[in-house]
Amino acid sequence: MSGLKNKIKAATLVDILHSRASSQPHQTIYNFLADGETAEISLTYGQLDQKARAIAAYLQSVSSFQDRVLLLFPAGLDYITAFFGCLYAGVIPIPAYPPRPNRSLNRIQNILQNAQANLALTNRETLQSLERQLERTPELQYLHWITTDSLGNDNLELSWRKPDISEDNIAFLQYTSGSTAEPKGVKIAYKNLLHNLEAIHRCFKHTPQSKGIIWLPPYHDMGLIGGVLQPLFGDFPVTLMSPLMFLQNPLRWLKAISRYQATTSGGPNFAYDMCIRKFKPEQLRGLDLSSWQVAFNGAEPINHETLTKFAEIFAPYGFDYSAFYPCYGMAEATLIITGGSSNASVVTKTVKGKALEQNKIIPADIDDTYPRTLVSCGNSLKDQKIAIANPETMASCQPGEVGEIWVSGSSVAQGYWQQPQISEATFNAYLTDSNEGPFLRTGDLGFLDRGELFFTGRLKDMIVIKGRNHYPQDIEKTVEEVSLWIRPSCVASFSVEIRGEEKLIILAEVERVYWSSNRSNSKSSSPEKIAVKDLLQAIRREISKNHDLQVHTTLLLKPGSLPKTSSGKIQRHACRTEFLADTLEGLPL
Repeated sequence: MSGLKNKIKAATLVDILHSRASSQPHQTIYNFLADGETAEISLTYGQLDQKARAIAAYLQSVSSFQDRVLLLFPAGLDYITAFFGCLYAGVIPIPAYPPRPNRSLNRIQNILQNAQANLALTNRETLQSLERQLERTPELQYLHWITTDSLGNDNLELSWRKPDISEDNIAFLQYTSGSTAEPKGVKIAYKNLLHNLEAIHRCFKHTPQSKGIIWLPPYHDMGLIGGVLQPLFGDFPVTLMSPLMFLQNPLRWLKAISRYQATTSGGPNFAYDMCIRKFKPEQLRGLDLSSWQVAFNGAEPINHETLTKFAEIFAPYGFDYSAFYPCYGMAEATLIITGGSSNASVVTKTVKGKALEQNKIIPADIDDTYPRTLVSCGNSLKDQKIAIANPETMASCQPGEVGEIWVSGSSVAQGYWQQPQISEATFNAYLTDSNEGPFLRTGDLGFLDRGELFFTGRLKDMIVIKGRNHYPQDIEKTVEEVSLWIRPSCVASFSVEIRGEEKLIILAEVERVYWSSNRSNSKSSSPEKIAVKDLLQAIRREISKNHDLQVHTTLLLKPGSLPKTSSGKIQRHACRTEFLADTLEGLPL
């Protein structure tokens, strides 16, 4: 890594890109697969630098240093040029994503209000698609929209002035994808960003010979930092595709890895699950995954069974189990917090499930009726420190206890934009037994074992019924395995208070053909026409058997019903809100 540090003597990504554009202007850094397969659009260092300078020059004429600017693009190269255009201008980009047609702009409105932003970058096609929504949102009439594909080719880049940026300046605001009415903008400074990029580069063992394939959205921290900025930092090419192209056909992802002989790619656990569910040998003739050296898995709980099944199915195509790279991170720590060494063995620990419900870690016996196999997310990276604390007393947990994961180090962000009280509580925690700190309180639960971090779940998502803790992802996995008609990674579990007691609620999306068949009044005997009551009964039976819980209500929903984050994770709090508001339509009995 020292060689890279000596080669890049830079305080910002502006320095890195501008230097690369001067020394290797014709080298391709980004490819975008417009159709998710072969329609390739490319961007060289020189082209990116020229476009960024042109956008920056215009921004400098209408803004001031460190003004906030909203980015609203679909996934693609326009997003990247706009992001770097903001950095080149010395303004602060706010990655966001266009809302679906006919959806409200409430989230965008809340972000703009919090960030006090008056400028927005987009392209002509996106702005045109937003016209009706903007007409219905008079609060956004003040916004100055700039379409980057309308700036022309009149040598605008020649008037660019390099801003005086320091490592302490904010590089961008990463708004968290939570479901509350007030989104929180994480302040990522240039020094946080470069520290985290260096940690990723070192642990993934990236070189200029590396090749990336990324389908993750560029407005999400993993997609932006891991997918867009890491290749530029490490000086290796990356091929991008839209998340929509992946979701339509997950096997496109694997085909792209094969076609471009990628060395680094990955995503949340559900991405691997989707490939397992959609596996069709006839679509994968000639697939070659032998080049895949780092298959990172993060952003949600990692399921050991998923890793095992994926490796088993795709081993004949050259996939090596040792390529799996479980990791843990979050926007408040820029991105990555823990991970192993690439090509190291995946570390697991099988514990007693009943003890885990009481926040205790006890190795499972061979004949244990409810074992839980947990996957390690690796060790803390590059001078970052992990502590496990009791979330109520804020004292250090004892070995063998589950507690809240606390983090300190140079990747930890500067706090939330214009949220001093929440920032103080989240980013400035001290252990009460040792006064050590400050730490970032992640809101995640886990434990350390021989230096390895095991993530067990989100503190706010924990289901507590009759004094026992239940992790929602475990319940949701049980539901998914009941029937192939239940869509993978499209189940939400939570509790609501009914007559003074917490009761378990299950929301599950079903495959479209099942939904359509069971919504109709026909008396068809097709395989899809499985009685809804039988499926509901099977769900109740499996949850009772595996978790000793009684389900109060289960709704079977049409595809796309459940609220999700931009990276595809279920928003359980938003699901609970919609359930209580009675806005979800389930299949009738």
